Amino acid sequence: MLSMDMIYDAQRVLQGVARVTPLYGAPAIGANVYIKAENLQMTGAFKLRGAYYKVNSLTAEERARGVIACSAGNHAQGIAYSATKNGVRSIICMPATAPLSKIEATKNYGAEVVLVDGVYDDAYNKAVELTREHGYTFAHPFNDEKVIAGQGTIALEILEHLPEVEQIVVPIGGGGLISGIAYAVKHLKPSCRVIGVQAAGAPSMAESRRQGKVIELPGVATIADGIAVKKPGDLTFALCQQYVDEIVTVSEDEIATAILTLMETQKTVAEGAGATTVAAVLFGKVDTSAKKTVCVVSGGNIDVTILSRVITKGLTKTGRITEITTKVTDKPGQLNCLLQLVARTGANIVGISHDREDELSEINSCVVSLVLETRDPAHVTEIHRALEQAGYPLLGS
Repeated sequence: MLSMDMIYDAQRVLQGVARVTPLYGAPAIGANVYIKAENLQMTGAFKLRGAYYKVNSLTAEERARGVIACSAGNHAQGIAYSATKNGVRSIICMPATAPLSKIEATKNYGAEVVLVDGVYDDAYNKAVELTREHGYTFAHPFNDEKVIAGQGTIALEILEHLPEVEQIVVPIGGGGLISGIAYAVKHLKPSCRVIGVQAAGAPSMAESRRQGKVIELPGVATIADGIAVKKPGDLTFALCQQYVDEIVTVSEDEIATAILTLMETQKTVAEGAGATTVAAVLFGKVDTSAKKTVCVVSGGNIDVTILSRVITKGLTKTGRITEITTKVTDKPGQLNCLLQLVARTGANIVGISHDREDELSEINSCVVSLVLETRDPAHVTEIHRALEQAGYPLLGS
């Protein structure tokens, strides 16, 4: 059974293996807000803690059989690194849709990777099947006391470095991270609130909590691939029921905005799952006005091909990129008049499309679409007003 002794033992085992990650104030994100930067952990995510403690605790017989795990990427890298460091063979089942960077990193840490069609839960089923066939030792990514204890060492660091903390915000996928943190916090400082955050497209723990039992979602869809879990564990669900104060959800646009905000204000890269806690604060899902609040940024393993799209989505959400479609009369100089008007508003044109044959255009007009760099939502409103006052209709807005 999970115990404080187990979490303290995990802290001992992890000395010299896992980094004691930075904890620093982030006033640009919110009043009383601090960041626990697990995105700077070895392998790029908190998962190393639980993975290493699990592998280190295996018996000689279990090590000889080899260890198998399932993961969207971060637990995979943690197990691969830990197994290689301990001289144990590792097999990792990963969703074929996992970011290529996570798949390659897992291979580079020494694991044999098995790609499975679907999401995390499909990879889990494949790992269970291979365990039965070959007798591997299965290392569950979250529904395991050793793994949970390893993740709980984060709480020990937070309480040591910021003993006056009043609120800790934690991402939730399967629930291993928040279970370990909440268990330790509630035993050491019961007054400190623990709040979980899930992607609105994968709210398995939130929905399980609402129904009072473990439920499985029919599907999940989120850029936060690290927490795209259809069904939480029975162990983590029970721990969340007992020790977690509240669970909130954040949208895809909110997650993208949080990733962008962390890059701009904190000069740090977070993956979708890691940024959910910051998203919850930025968009008022968690009130930090009167409580010293730590946001656990759980990982930074985001694929660069996804990052560019996330940045664009974040810029759009915050009113710093906007697209405007209007009509101009099909006569010489009319497009120039439109562009001069936009220039006077202070917007920067980064893309333009001019189409005579558009279904929205009349015979004597053209449809013009502009992609603009803008300052904020108020600036976008100002541009809309200027265009309408000048007689340019706004289409599709």
